[in-house]
Amino acid sequence: MRSKSSDRWLQRHVTDEFVRRARKHGARSRAVFKLKEIDERDRLFRPGMTVVDLGAAPGGWSQYAAGRVGPAGYVLAVDMLPLEPLQGVDFIQGDFTQGPMLDLMLERLHGRKADLVISDMAPNITGIAAADQARSQELAELALDFAAKTLCPGGNLLLKAFQGEGFEALRREMQRRFAKLLTRKPKASRPESREIYLLGKGFKDGE
Repeated sequence: MRSKSSDRWLQRHVTDEFVRRARKHGARSRAVFKLKEIDERDRLFRPGMTVVDLGAAPGGWSQYAAGRVGPAGYVLAVDMLPLEPLQGVDFIQGDFTQGPMLDLMLERLHGRKADLVISDMAPNITGIAAADQARSQELAELALDFAAKTLCPGGNLLLKAFQGEGFEALRREMQRRFAKLLTRKPKASRPESREIYLLGKGFKDGE
């Protein structure tokens, strides 16, 4: 028997405007509309870019990125979960925080620096607020650390974070590393969610 909370989630999912739009357009997930809105506002992509998508499964962001950078661009997607093949996307399954995996990712980049790193990662929710917040902050910090190793000077980073303990420290660190920091809450991000997107523009290499 499903719980009342499961029933509420299922009803919300079935009636969700962005779920319906994702199905209509053949998108991997509703999350693609978050990236699309931010891209249209902040011009994240251009043809020929090198993009790294952290925590890519089920592939909505990678799918969108590949369409935007075109055949001259390169999208490297990484996740611990499997990902069904996507045209124009090079996928590696594994933990990007581990040394051998990082080496493999750098090898796939063929000496290129990334123009853009994107991360829609979120932890598996336990229901313990403090633990969930700590894990979400850790993932955001890991994405920032990875970007610092792989972005070209002037490159951009878009990551998901959750407002709560550690959020302001993350903002300050991104402000230090990027020429400009923007905060975005796209329409497809549910109003009750504490998720927020931080966009660092103009990576300051060597700082």
